[in-house]
Amino acid sequence: MKTYSLNISALVFFLFLASPKFCHAQTGRVEVNQDPKIATLLNLKKQMNKSDVDSDRYKIQIYNGNRSGAYDAEKEFKKNFPDWATKVVYEQPNFKTWIGSFRTRLEADRALKEVKKKFSNAFIFKPK
Repeated sequence: MKTYSLNISALVFFLFLASPKFCHAQTGRVEVNQDPKIATLLNLKKQMNKSDVDSDRYKIQIYNGNRSGAYDAEKEFKKNFPDWATKVVYEQPNFKTWIGSFRTRLEADRALKEVKKKFSNAFIFKPK
């Protein structure tokens, strides 16, 4: 009985060692066929997401007052933060300097933390 189990163990061990030689993994190549217009649509979607038109975005206001002050604030901001978009908006009777177009409140909060170092009166809002 002992030799029988020893023979079975040896056979199982041999099959275990020999199995990789007889087994072959599947190999293949995936090719994606898509309409070239899809790439155009994706680029259009990216541009739409970056646009200021979307009112669901958060912005930071750094100035509220007269025209020259708004443009001075914009110039000063661009000197310190050249990568962020700025916009001067007229809402009667004041000019306002807005920056950014943040998708989430968290993004806006992180940006505000940096902006407040130079513009202490800055605050986050959502345009109507």
